Amino acid sequence: MIPQISNRPIPGQSLTTVPGNAQYEQPPAMIDPELILKSHLQRLSKPKAMEDMLDFIDQGIDVRTLVEGILRSAVLNGIHSIDVSLIIAPILHEFIRGLPLAAGIEFEDGFEDHQEVEEAMYRMAKPTEEPIEEEIEKEMPMKEDKPSGLMARV
Repeated sequence: MIPQISNRPIPGQSLTTVPGNAQYEQPPAMIDPELILKSHLQRLSKPKAMEDMLDFIDQGIDVRTLVEGILRSAVLNGIHSIDVSLIIAPILHEFIRGLPLAAGIEFEDGFEDHQEVEEAMYRMAKPTEEPIEEEIEKEMPMKEDKPSGLMARV
């Protein structure tokens, strides 16, 4: 069934509502990242939630997308703010990642080539052999210009 055009919001309609009516426009219900993480983990540890997550992963949804969906839903419902989502996302990712590992299901993390990321991090952490100033001097040798113009005579 194709949705009718008349059932959709009109462009700009959100600008005509009173600000602050949406749950995400209010202060969040929870602010402590540890309590929020415990709440998410308790909810995701239920058998039905685990089964649903494994179904999504089995259908080809990567773990990163699943975590982002869970956290965006919580922000939309006013449970916590976006900054808390950024804090707890890696822990939720590892928790959800453990489900298909334990079940023996092949899955995607949702990140590009891990080898490239690890090599880039290694290069950034590796100390350089030569100071940066010496590298710049080697690349662009300084040449001395003779002064010219009115002030050159003085």
